[in-house]
Amino acid sequence: MAVVAPVLIVLALIAYNLMLFLSASARFDRVVPDIVIAQGVSPQTAGVDPGSVLDASGVIQAQIASAMEGYEVEIEVSSSSSENASSSMLSLVGSLRTYRCTMRMRPWPSGLSIAGVELGAPAVLEHERAVTIDPWRPGVVV
Repeated sequence: MAVVAPVLIVLALIAYNLMLFLSASARFDRVVPDIVIAQGVSPQTAGVDPGSVLDASGVIQAQIASAMEGYEVEIEVSSSSSENASSSMLSLVGSLRTYRCTMRMRPWPSGLSIAGVELGAPAVLEHERAVTIDPWRPGVVV
């Protein structure tokens, strides 16, 4: 019993963390395309400088963070455009934008310390979802 119990406890913690991560990933995969389509195509422009109107990464990150409230996750959103930087007239028309949304989760227990010994997994679980949209055609996912 003294040999088997610690192994079973570690296996139970691994299974718990894995199920929690899979649940968070499923919610993340459902929520991200909806939020990117809603906020990336028609970003809120109140009080924003005209140069960054098409980049709605901050708004998308805040919306995803509020949608993932039940989970202890870190959200990061970055955007990239498929156009080359040029000074032509077509550079004023936005091209396809890809929003890369990354969710990071630390397994439990991660900050537990007993008698100066750090317990927990040193790794961070990461899940990424990329959504490409056309900012000029609402609801179109490429």
